Amino acid sequence: MPISEALCIIPARGGSKRIPRKNIRLFQGRPIMSYVIEAALNSGCFAEVMVSTDDDEIAAIAEQYGAKVPFRRSPETSHDHANFPTVLMEVLREYRKLGREFDYTCGCYATSALTTPEHLREGLEKLSADTSLAYVVPVVAFGYPIQRALRIQSGHIEMFQPEHYHTRSQELEKAYHDAGQWYWMRSHAMFDAIPVFSPAANAVVVSDMDAQDIDTEEDWRLAELKFQIRQGL
Repeated sequence: MPISEALCIIPARGGSKRIPRKNIRLFQGRPIMSYVIEAALNSGCFAEVMVSTDDDEIAAIAEQYGAKVPFRRSPETSHDHANFPTVLMEVLREYRKLGREFDYTCGCYATSALTTPEHLREGLEKLSADTSLAYVVPVVAFGYPIQRALRIQSGHIEMFQPEHYHTRSQELEKAYHDAGQWYWMRSHAMFDAIPVFSPAANAVVVSDMDAQDIDTEEDWRLAELKFQIRQGL
């Protein structure tokens, strides 16, 4: 895949609340954002790796580690309720104003320090090989069969699907959840409002050791432990 066709967008606003300044907080001695920048650059997939930010310090760190910051993120996409697709759309529109368009776009979360170049390459390969696809996303298998999940009601537990009480785990369909790391897409998919989780999407299955959503201090520590284990530290 010619890298001239692909853009990596890493949204990283300055106003994170649950973990203040989490996009540039030190993770194993480096700003956490630097790991996903490095993975994107090392993947060889992209004509440009850029960070979308409203923050001067974040912009400087992004450029220090090799990403581009060709323009600043607007106030309309920098508040607490701005969502990932809206930010990506803004970036693609700004590039159009600069006379640049990309066939493929990958939105990467700034705190996805466990992202690997190999998974990014696999995602692009799947997307480019199948013209029926608009998206490829990373997924992780649930550690326990969701068909045997329990609910608590009025102080009692019951199964969501009691018909599977006697079904062996290995006989139940495998279930997955979004790994929350990156999304590969054909750039037109967002402008055409194609839903991500639809028949137009495929997946790259990643290990639980290669993904960790970070919303709390406990999440952060888990991500560091996974990183250390993966590195053999």
